[in-house]
Amino acid sequence: MRILVLVDSNVFIGLLRRGLDPAEVLSDWIGSGDLATCGMVRLEVERGLRVEKIRRRLGSFFDVLINVPTNNKIWELATSLAWSLDRAGTTLPAQDILIATCAQEIGAAILTDDKHFEAFEGLQILKPSIELRGW
Repeated sequence: MRILVLVDSNVFIGLLRRGLDPAEVLSDWIGSGDLATCGMVRLEVERGLRVEKIRRRLGSFFDVLINVPTNNKIWELATSLAWSLDRAGTTLPAQDILIATCAQEIGAAILTDDKHFEAFEGLQILKPSIELRGW
């Protein structure tokens, strides 16, 4: 069974910090699943890269992933979710709310090691395998 997976920025960043190529590792790790991203993940990852060659390579990888466009509907859903969470006493980073909203919009699971995503009802969370952890 194929599963659509949106990869959180902390997975990309963790792999890069360990000197690993996220494109290679994620392609192997996900196997037959489809990978997705959104502009916020791309922004969080690419802004921290210091080497232009690595940024271009990762940018090319992002270009072939399924992209969730952040249109007005996504922003409205994310805003409503943030408002509801805040009123319930749960304050989360806006970036995580936007990423979770994008994943939910396309029915994707999220690959993350970030505990913030556990606050989102109905969001399937995949944890990186032991080999990918350690960051």
